Amino acid sequence: MRDSGAVLPPADARGFDPDRLLAPEQALIAYFARVVLSPTGIDRVPLDAAYGRILAEDAIAREDLPAHPRSTMDGFALASGGDARRRIVGEVLMGRPATREVGPDETVRIPTGGALPEGADAVVPLEDVDEAGGEIVLRASVAPGDCLTPAGADMRAGETLLAAGRKLGGPEMGVLATLGIPCVDVFKRPRFGVVSTGDELVDVRARPGAGQVRDSNRFAIAGALRAMGVDPVQLPRVADDPEKMRAVLRAALEECDGVFLTGGSSVGERDYTPRVVRELGFPGAVVHGLRVKPGKPTLLGAVQGKPVVGLPGNPASALMILEAVVRPIVAACTGQLRSTPARVDAIATEAFAGRAGWTWYVPVRVVIRDGRLHAVPFTIRSSHVSLLSRASGYVTLGETAPRVEAGETVSVALFSAGGVPFEIER
Repeated sequence: MRDSGAVLPPADARGFDPDRLLAPEQALIAYFARVVLSPTGIDRVPLDAAYGRILAEDAIAREDLPAHPRSTMDGFALASGGDARRRIVGEVLMGRPATREVGPDETVRIPTGGALPEGADAVVPLEDVDEAGGEIVLRASVAPGDCLTPAGADMRAGETLLAAGRKLGGPEMGVLATLGIPCVDVFKRPRFGVVSTGDELVDVRARPGAGQVRDSNRFAIAGALRAMGVDPVQLPRVADDPEKMRAVLRAALEECDGVFLTGGSSVGERDYTPRVVRELGFPGAVVHGLRVKPGKPTLLGAVQGKPVVGLPGNPASALMILEAVVRPIVAACTGQLRSTPARVDAIATEAFAGRAGWTWYVPVRVVIRDGRLHAVPFTIRSSHVSLLSRASGYVTLGETAPRVEAGETVSVALFSAGGVPFEIER
């Protein structure tokens, strides 16, 4: 069954048809054409608790800042031009306005950050004058605007300093404090259920038997989601049983703002996730299968405006797809406008080889060698749990440029959470 507008393999498929698979960018276009996602609401929080949250309304300056011209040096405030000799007639104190206007042949002492007095249009540093007998003598000419910050140079009244959708870090919190905003409106953090599927999974406290593995994916996915601004909710593990999966997903969608699953999203006989998601509600499964490595069996769906994402069961594949492909879906639910990862340029230490017509994500370790960044690639083994914990980020090989030669510069996308810090090779 093929839902109108969805990009799905036939219901009876026993493998993915490469001709039907979409590139990641195409898949996201198809997804957002069918699914409208938005934040679930707004929280008002103290500024001190706003770090990492997403701003829900524009932060607008209500006044010019600085309100008055300010000195950028310890020195003397004066009018430019005129005689080199000036009489010292007072002092500007920090946090207080000047007590008098400065005449053409006068000057006042002023500290860094002090408010410029009327009549002055420049500041001369202490080291650029000779002082004696209550006077100074300038050693060089002074131009208007020297060593001062004009009024309104930082912010203008009515200017939007931070747009809604901006993630709040230290610099943004400093701006909000400067604007006099002690409490700030931020988007609610969405609650995404995390479900692991598969008969082979056992609890992390259990000793795996033959053919079994500990359920590590749920913790990896939850950690990455938390770094992206989500509150993950750990939900019961599901065996390879469509009725049990249907029950867990229905309950999850009642409790949570979306669901992320790992495993069961391929097209094998026991991969029930796509079929169950199709049956849950509109629009159901939208995209199933991507022209990527790793992560081909990815499922992108939604039910009544709540995302339902089926990630591959292989640990490295699941995390890589979440970081490289699904990030915009998460961002739409958090309200964050900018969802692209941080990047650095690095020199490839060896050739990176992909496959023409496919998108390949190559995990890399970034090292500092001879003062420059270098990208050391890992061979993709998507079943290896430790692979991405050994990497700093990943390099994308596009469909039309599937190879990078040693010595070429590559763009490394850094993981949203975790990853190996840059290493210094000696």
